[in-house]
Amino acid sequence: MKMRHTMLLMAWAALALQARADAGLEQREGALAAKLRCVVCQNQTVAESQAPIAKDMREEIKAQLAQGRSDAEVVAFFEQRYGSFVRYTPPWRPSTWLLWCGPFLAVFAGLALLRRTLKQRSAGAMPLTPAERERANDWLQQTDEENRP
Repeated sequence: MKMRHTMLLMAWAALALQARADAGLEQREGALAAKLRCVVCQNQTVAESQAPIAKDMREEIKAQLAQGRSDAEVVAFFEQRYGSFVRYTPPWRPSTWLLWCGPFLAVFAGLALLRRTLKQRSAGAMPLTPAERERANDWLQQTDEENRP
């Protein structure tokens, strides 16, 4: 009788460990699917997409994780097959530096242009000389006299 209980306890423990391992694989699969772009949809991750190829990609991820491959190896497999485009966030490489730094460069260029423009405007607003002030007053008086009834 004790032997039967021991066997049942061991079987239950093995099932619990297997379920825990499966949950860990599913979690890793979900994380990897969120890092990869669907090659058909192109604006969705593999996890979000319902395209048939995305389903196949999720199955391939699951199969490779079950074989014991690391996350980096799985991503490298898909990158080799579909190119670096398959990564949802592009890697930091010389070919993608402009992609990563471009928005910051555009903001800095815009700020520099704004600063230069504001500086020119403030420099251009110099007070009138006495001769210019007299000419402006004469012009205003002349216009007032023409507009009077």
